[in-house]
Amino acid sequence: MSKVEPKGRREFLKNTAAAAAVTVAPGVMLHTLSANAAERTTAVTDNVRWGMLIDANKCVDGCNDCVAACDKENGLDLVNKPDGADDGLWERQRPRWIRQVKLKDNLSGKITNLPMMCQHCEKPPCVDVCPTGASFRRADGIVMVDRHICIGCRYCMMACPYKARSFIHAEVAEKLTHTPRGKGCVEACNLCVHRLDNGESTTACQDACKHQAIVFGDLNDPNSAVSQALKKYPSVQIRADLQLNTGVRYSNI
Repeated sequence: MSKVEPKGRREFLKNTAAAAAVTVAPGVMLHTLSANAAERTTAVTDNVRWGMLIDANKCVDGCNDCVAACDKENGLDLVNKPDGADDGLWERQRPRWIRQVKLKDNLSGKITNLPMMCQHCEKPPCVDVCPTGASFRRADGIVMVDRHICIGCRYCMMACPYKARSFIHAEVAEKLTHTPRGKGCVEACNLCVHRLDNGESTTACQDACKHQAIVFGDLNDPNSAVSQALKKYPSVQIRADLQLNTGVRYSNI
């Protein structure tokens, strides 16, 4: 028998549609999208390929806005350092979907700052080595992890040339409903797939970047902002020699 939801609860959820998050149970928060978002009703297809262009010249040294926004969007900021844990070890092992890295040109000495996340390869090595199929690539180019069948072997972490994946070492006491997370699983940037599947068209990191270093959109649409930017500015893939055809590109590096 189906359970009828009380009218009062329906009204409560309806009235909180514009809120950032609502606690619905101990340790679980209901994350809601904008009031104009429309839930996906059609299957994902390869008509769209999501990707982004990051301008390293606009990525300011010391700026952490994209990392902080990603952490908040996906509930990574809800995880606290375990009592007694070593600070250095925690920083190396804490879940992180975006890392700020520095590149140094050995000839000129120029230092370049850029965010590094899952590159959403067309031919992802993480998918090739996964023994259970937990690592997979959607038709629209987004590379994801199904935590329900991830066995924590971490083969994908070893295969990723970008060190873009994190392993959850401890129990997750608090999490957002759109980002299920749990001990013993691997996770990584998914281009805010929960937004895209609910009618939105931006990522949290893009929205947070006040320097406008990140342009996101449909790589298959020649009129999209990201496609226009890629036509206008020279860009490169990180480790282009691997011929992975990444969905994330960089300019000015």
